[in-house]
Amino acid sequence: MNKLITTLKNIWSIEELRNRILNTLLIIVIFRVGSFIVLPGVDPTRLQDLTGGNGLLGLLDTLVGGAFSNASIMALGIMPYISASIAIQLMGLALPYFSKLQKEGESGRKKLNQITRWLTIAVTAVQGFTYLKTAIPTDAITINQGLFYFSSVIILVAGTMMCVWLGERMTEKGVGNGISMIIMIGIVASLPAGLVQEFSSRANSGQILFFIIEMVILFLVVVFAVAVTQAVRRVPVQYAKQIVGNKVVSGQRQYLPLKVNISGVMPIIFGQALMFAPAAIASLFAEKSDFWANVQTVFSDFTSWQYNALYAFLIIAFTFFYTAITINPNQMADDMKRGGGFIPGVKPGIATSDYLAAILDRITLPGAVLLAAIAIFPAIASLFGVSNVFAQFFGGTSLLILVGVVLDTLQQIESYLLMKRYEGLMQSGRLQGRQTTVVAQ
Repeated sequence: MNKLITTLKNIWSIEELRNRILNTLLIIVIFRVGSFIVLPGVDPTRLQDLTGGNGLLGLLDTLVGGAFSNASIMALGIMPYISASIAIQLMGLALPYFSKLQKEGESGRKKLNQITRWLTIAVTAVQGFTYLKTAIPTDAITINQGLFYFSSVIILVAGTMMCVWLGERMTEKGVGNGISMIIMIGIVASLPAGLVQEFSSRANSGQILFFIIEMVILFLVVVFAVAVTQAVRRVPVQYAKQIVGNKVVSGQRQYLPLKVNISGVMPIIFGQALMFAPAAIASLFAEKSDFWANVQTVFSDFTSWQYNALYAFLIIAFTFFYTAITINPNQMADDMKRGGGFIPGVKPGIATSDYLAAILDRITLPGAVLLAAIAIFPAIASLFGVSNVFAQFFGGTSLLILVGVVLDTLQQIESYLLMKRYEGLMQSGRLQGRQTTVVAQ
């Protein structure tokens, strides 16, 4: 406890870090206030369960901190921007124009950011109109419906772009990555209500011991998620002797860190988005066939074994796919060769590329399986009677985003403390697994 108090004092004594933390808190307050401002023309007392309980809408409501179910001006949050960013990244792999922009440095990055913003506006307009037509009950609309839909789409677009602006300001003047921080704040916002609901439910049924066991299991799951996120396979890279001026610089051994979970949370997001296709397709034929009616029922229940088996398969498949499109062993081998480095016992060039590809295949499979396990933890928790809101924190997208953002934010704060020669946030100093030497690209 004394060490924690000392660390907090050290953080507060650094003026720049103190100002960044205060700016971050101010932006968080603005974002949370906007999440409770209801769209004009909507009677909040007539709103029903807009998320339908579970599924993609429930996940979206969790990521935006309840703004979706509140019919807020920020109901879609930052998610359209995330969708647009993913689309631009995929276009960079398929279209030469976007691939060229990615290689043009700062000017190309600015152009891509501008295209991403315009695409965000288009995505928000489409998603916003769909949200208004399908989620908002007509009896909750108190003004002319045509005027309501037109004005609300504009407001939802403005709300999403406001979230994007807040995220960029947080990145520039706050602590951590602003976009990721806004998503994390939305997730954390539902944690107190879920925790109170779970505690009240267990207390009323006389199951306090079961609640304590749940908290212990939650702690272990978080530790497991941190371990999966931090795990790396370090590949030794030896650099030959070089002549710098009149001096001969001896070769150095560094390490190329290959993360076990290179794809992060993306496979879970992609997999969860596709998991609504079976139920949607089955609903078209459910009235004519008992088989399709059964398929619709099974894949509408996220706790069924069929749902989770397909979900796990999609996550494993997307993990391999995302790793393949983001990591290029040939490029890594070429960069290593140009930098005068080589892997001991492996010839430069094609042999190095094949060696790195083999390592990626070996670490991607266990990483994908562990990621799939984390993804289905909420379903397992629900089967044991945990409420749906609280079960979301036992794994899946919510937990991985929380872990990733917290670790990145702690690393940034750690860097400020180390620059000022203060001891780090952890008892052992630097955050383990975050300070690995990277081969120059």
